[in-house]
Amino acid sequence: MDITKIINERLIKLDLKARTKDEAIEELADLLEKDGALSSKEEFIKDVYLREEEGQTGLENHVAIPHGKSAAVLKTSLTIGRTEHPLEWETLDGKPVHVVILFAVRLVDRNTTHMKLLVQVASMLADEEVLERLMHEPDPAQIMELFARRESVS
Repeated sequence: MDITKIINERLIKLDLKARTKDEAIEELADLLEKDGALSSKEEFIKDVYLREEEGQTGLENHVAIPHGKSAAVLKTSLTIGRTEHPLEWETLDGKPVHVVILFAVRLVDRNTTHMKLLVQVASMLADEEVLERLMHEPDPAQIMELFARRESVS
């Protein structure tokens, strides 16, 4: 799956106002809704929290990757948010989150698409340069370029 086909600059917000996990998920779901990826923001968020109950989505290095497989998703999408405010999140390293990568996966795509996306993003997050850019890059277009460049290497 080509990540650049499921993300665009409208889905990257590098100045989240969120001060909590709930506010971050809500703010990113707003982006998905505005981009036409959701039929029901409320239903999608409910499905994200159902997934959160299954296990932590906070990784290491201040990054979380919550995701929802939902009938409310009209088109599989990925949105990225960053905040200066440390967000309390259940993470592997116990550190707060500053970057949230939220997956919205259509139910019909859920098995193969969901796993491929997680593998691709996890692979990207293993790269120190990618982490650094996600934490500090001020331009959404450059974040898109980072994903496009990584996609062409894969």
